[in-house]
Amino acid sequence: MTHSSSILRNNIVIILSLIGFVTLLPVKKAKPATFLQDFHISWSDSHIKQLDGGKGIQLLLDQNSGCGFASKSKYLFGRVSMKIKLIPGDSAGTVTAFYMNSETDQVRDELDFEFLGNRTGQPYTVQTNVYAHGKGDREQRINLWFDPAADFHVYSIMWNHHHVVFSVDEVPIRVYKNNEAKGTPYPKVQPMGIYSTLWEADDWATRGGLEKIDWSKAPFYAYYKDFDIDGCPVPGPSACASNPANWWEGTGYQQLDSVAARRYRWVRMNHMVYDYCTDKQRYPVPPPECMDGI
Repeated sequence: MTHSSSILRNNIVIILSLIGFVTLLPVKKAKPATFLQDFHISWSDSHIKQLDGGKGIQLLLDQNSGCGFASKSKYLFGRVSMKIKLIPGDSAGTVTAFYMNSETDQVRDELDFEFLGNRTGQPYTVQTNVYAHGKGDREQRINLWFDPAADFHVYSIMWNHHHVVFSVDEVPIRVYKNNEAKGTPYPKVQPMGIYSTLWEADDWATRGGLEKIDWSKAPFYAYYKDFDIDGCPVPGPSACASNPANWWEGTGYQQLDSVAARRYRWVRMNHMVYDYCTDKQRYPVPPPECMDGI
């Protein structure tokens, strides 16, 4: 066998090995082809427009109405993400929300992203909140480190038996751990639907309500695409939510790895502008979950 033939044979073996390796990798569920596969318009259909054959949508807010949409199913544990491009320019007084909600009134569970508009040139603030068994008042706020109106960015909620992780472009900005052992409720029983709304909230959204909506800048637009849900649908297989084989329950997702933990600390040190855990006026004694760190 010549030297060139040996090299060729070795290269073929390497290529075949790589092909075999790739085919063994887990295949993640494909994103829905269109918005209407997993969602429906829940509020003011005249203000939501489908784009790119239904692969994306446009939400509109004007003086007549805001709008919203909701998932067709509820889910118990898993991960949901969307790519969102927020309102450009002067967006003060507007709120674009992406959240999960159990719709159970007094005992509701809820996981919130709320994007609080601002005056032109000021940073966009993202407020996260967690309701568990009807108890909320766990707000945290960060200023985004980029312009979220210039392009699409990925916003996701990963939820398992161990913690809830809110992420922006795979950077964790909020971790809410399961602290039931400390007497803190944790959302693990009630399935939640996925919702988004665009609405007027100038009584509180921007600088505590000091900055009002400038309706001369209306209509206001937000854009969504790449709706991705991977979780246990309810109704569905009853054993799904407790199945330890679900990828989101794996050991790699039970706590932040070293890279994610470093990114999380960076966000908290450089971009956090409010944390209920350090609000002495509201909580002279910090709630027990605040003592747990990452």
